[in-house]
This record gives sequence, C-alpha cells and structure tokens, in this order.
Amino acid sequence: MNILRHPLLSPAPGTQRELVSLHYGRPGGQKAYVQASLHGDELPGMLVAHHLRLQLDALEAAGQISGEIVLVPMANPIGISQFVLHAHLGRFELTTGENFNRHYPDQIDAVAAAVEPQLGNDAKANVSILRRALKAAVEAAPIDTELQSQRRQLMALSCDADIVLDLHCDAQALMHLYTETPCWPDCEPLARFLGSRLTLLAQDSGDNPFDEACSQVWWKWAKHFGGRFPIPQACLSVTVELRGATDVTHELASADAKNIIDFLRWRGLIAGDKPVVPEAVGDARPLAGSMPIKSPVAGVLTFVREVGAEVGAGEVLAHVIDPITAQVTELKSPVDGLFFARDFLRFANAGMRVAKVAGREALRTGKLLGA
Repeated sequence: MNILRHPLLSPAPGTQRELVSLHYGRPGGQKAYVQASLHGDELPGMLVAHHLRLQLDALEAAGQISGEIVLVPMANPIGISQFVLHAHLGRFELTTGENFNRHYPDQIDAVAAAVEPQLGNDAKANVSILRRALKAAVEAAPIDTELQSQRRQLMALSCDADIVLDLHCDAQALMHLYTETPCWPDCEPLARFLGSRLTLLAQDSGDNPFDEACSQVWWKWAKHFGGRFPIPQACLSVTVELRGATDVTHELASADAKNIIDFLRWRGLIAGDKPVVPEAVGDARPLAGSMPIKSPVAGVLTFVREVGAEVGAGEVLAHVIDPITAQVTELKSPVDGLFFARDFLRFANAGMRVAKVAGREALRTGKLLGA
C-alpha cells in the first residue's frame, strides 16, 4: 500500500492542511475509489474506512488485490477541524457557508470538445480517451481557495474510477443509498451486499454533489454526442448513508467493510471465488418521491414512529409541543412510504425539516437535495 499526501492551498500563513490517500493494487484494470466523511461531522464512514484498511492490508499481503483500490479515510480535513463552542460543524465551510458536498466543477463540455476527433466505434477505447482527458482537465482547473483545492483533489483521485463510494450518514436513519438513475443496474448488487433498505434515484438532482460529478459525465457525454460514438455508463458512483450519526461501532463498521469487500470481489477487483449476491432487503424509489416532513411551529419534538416503519398518508409521525401553551402539533406523513430518516435534535424551529418518508411516486421538482 502506498500512502500519498496531497497539500491543500494554504488559507493563511503558518497553516497547511492535506488530504491523505491510500493506494492498493496497481493501475491498469478496474479502479475503485472509496472516501469517508466528506461531511466532516459524519463519522460512521471513518470507522468503516478503518476496517476497510485492515481488511485491504490483509488482502494485499495475501496477493489478492487484482484491481486498483484508492481509499481516502478522511475526505474533509477542513470540516473535521471546524468546531464552534464545542459543536462540530462539518457540513458547511465556515468561510463561505457552502456545503462540502456540492458545487463540484463541470468539465463535461470542455472535455467533449477536446477529444471528439479521437473517438470512434470502440467503446472501451472511448472510455480510456475520455478518462485521460477528464483527469487532465480536473488537475489543470484553476483554484483560488482551500475549499476549491480540496474539491479538485478529491475529483482528481476519483474521476477515472469504475466504482466510487462516498461514505456518509444521516442523523437517525436506515442504511440507504443515493445514486443516479443510469447507475441503478450496477448499483442494485451493491444495495444487496450492503443490506440497504432503500436506494433513492435521480438524474441530476441539482448543485452537482460529489457522487453525481463522478457519474453524470458518462450519460451526459452519451447525450452530447447523440449516439455517434458508443459511450457506456462507465462509472458507478454511490452515496452510501451508513445509518445514523451515532451508529459508530466496531460491529457495524467491520460488517459494512466486509460487505464492501465482498462487492469489490464480486466485481473482480479482488481475487477469489465470487460471493453469492444476497437477497434484496429493500428497493429503489425516486428521490423526487422522498418527502421532507417540516414542522410549521417551534417546540419540543418527540417522535411517535420509529425509522423503518412503513407509514400511510396522514399517519402521525411526531408531535411538536409548545412548552408554554401546551399546544400539541401533529406532524403527518404526506404519502404512503418508508419512514427512513429523522433528525436527532429534539427542539424544532418553525420550518425545520425533521424527517423523511420515501414514497414510490415522483412528486417533487427542482433541486431535490437538502442544504
């Protein structure tokens, strides 16, 4: 295993942060990229990365890694260091207010124009040409800030991968996944290996999050060239929501790491007998059918249903209680669906999103992700 250190742009004299990437196997075959805690205060992924490292070290020592595997065990050195009054704030950069998982740069049109004369009827050759050009464009992109340098480095490490896994978590939640609709055929076995109850699908959900920045180039290039050249969906990129923020245990993390290893072995990046794909325990639903539950008032928040429940439209999920007037406001599900995530805060502000229910029909439009 090779350890590479990638200095970020220094934000001030006397300060310097860096990204650290761990490299297993060798380039030339399939490539998998796994990163943890792009939101710096979402810690289950870091523990999964720790267990992945232990398992990958053993597999490398046994000569079983047949592809290239890149592991970034802490993808956000900026966010991991942001504390305000002892509260860890790792979702938004404090300087700009920007979400660390949004606004990844788009090189699609520039790369398409640069490589069009080189493309032909060989899909595999087209993939290689496009990957080389994309990596060069990402590495040459100008940067002005530390945050931009972090985004550029993460993209440079991942943009030429066949598989990209971005390890996150929700507040209190079931294991669930986000991926683009064109990726679902390749994602479905991963969902089975991970035991995911739900995969949320969208095609361009808005604001260019990291996972979509890696996968959308392929379907957008296919659309750009209008079928004149064969261009497959050459990257499976998935946001893996590792349950809730406090689900940080060795038991869960070691099992999740083993399931990722089994998937990589099934895909051929690790030698040995292919594992049997497990039975599905969940399904795929449109991200536009994932309905946020908002509180119209402020007060003490208490849930009356647990995550994992199948709920009906109009069913009460939580109460918001005004401690002065004793008024109780019921928060109800707007659709039939899976109650898959809720906040861990127990005081709601007016307008606060406190839970999510995944329905089966696409009802929302516009930007589909939260802040």
